[in-house]
Amino acid sequence: MRTKLLSQLVRVVTGLLAAVWSLSASAGAPRIVAYVRDGTAVEQIHPDKLTHINFAFAKIDAQGKVALPHPGIAPQLAQLRGLKARNPELKILLSVGGWTADGFSDAAVSAESRLEFAKSALALLREQALDGIDLDWEYPGQDAAGIKARPEDRENFTLLLKTLREQFDASGHHYLITIATADHEYFDHTEMDKLHVYLDWINVMTYDFFNSMTATTGHHAGLYRSRYAAATDRDGDAAVKQHLAAGIPADKLVLGAAFYGRAFGGVNPLHDGLNQPFEKFVGAFSYAELAQTRIDRDGFVRKWDAVAKAPFLWNAATRTFISYEDPQSLEAKARYIRAHRLGGMMFWELSQDRDGVLLDAISKGLRVRR
Repeated sequence: MRTKLLSQLVRVVTGLLAAVWSLSASAGAPRIVAYVRDGTAVEQIHPDKLTHINFAFAKIDAQGKVALPHPGIAPQLAQLRGLKARNPELKILLSVGGWTADGFSDAAVSAESRLEFAKSALALLREQALDGIDLDWEYPGQDAAGIKARPEDRENFTLLLKTLREQFDASGHHYLITIATADHEYFDHTEMDKLHVYLDWINVMTYDFFNSMTATTGHHAGLYRSRYAAATDRDGDAAVKQHLAAGIPADKLVLGAAFYGRAFGGVNPLHDGLNQPFEKFVGAFSYAELAQTRIDRDGFVRKWDAVAKAPFLWNAATRTFISYEDPQSLEAKARYIRAHRLGGMMFWELSQDRDGVLLDAISKGLRVRR
């Protein structure tokens, strides 16, 4: 009798665990987060292929409050809210900050300033009927973008997020809180092991690894390092592992993708310009522009790095190297996300993919069905 009861109990517990797993798996469907810039035509947005939109950008005003940069933002937010008619589960977040955006250090510096910031954020979300806030502070404790930075930013950033969460929770509504993060020295100036508890998820900026400030060319959004990369070069996998090592749950990590490429001129031709010194940084080009004018056109030949899981363009005549992402690299990132049970993929930014090719690759790769 005892054995029979034990067997029945095991079956019941097993059934309950299976039900819980099923519910959690359903709730944990991969996020597809699009950064949408001010001025993007709503007709370019496919809400059925997205779970979240981060509208970029709101600012921090002279009083340390979250504010819209100009009156034309409110009508755009209204248009974004209108997309919920086609996808009722779509969430709209207001992204604050961006490269060269100042005000964060002052907003986080004291208990009073943090409370003022949090209250203003809550008021703006209510006023615009939005679902949450995304903080894109580039970067705490670092002034490379010409913004104010303090050593105390490290602890103050955690306290700012704590205050936001407290104010949002006290409102009786679960407003989302996310941040955009980087790797390497970003961790030296933040308390990633502590602050993540206040966040719904983290948008990991796994791009811009190679740019005008690096010594060589390289895959600016590579999933892995190339075979020619230096040991200290950056890549997406290493960035994810650094976040995981800080104790951040895998399902809180949203892997970043770039809908643009970075071009370098006067490049050493060894290895078709990959991980080679260059004479000048040419600039950034949207994927739409690359597809129209450069990919396998005008002397540019597409190459695929099977180690890094990344494409690149090489023009031997002009010694020009272009790092970018395409459907093949995004499919590889989607497989990586599924294999490592990450929280999804985000990208900067939607208008750079005018024909929807890249978003289709992400949507298909993460198996989103609506």
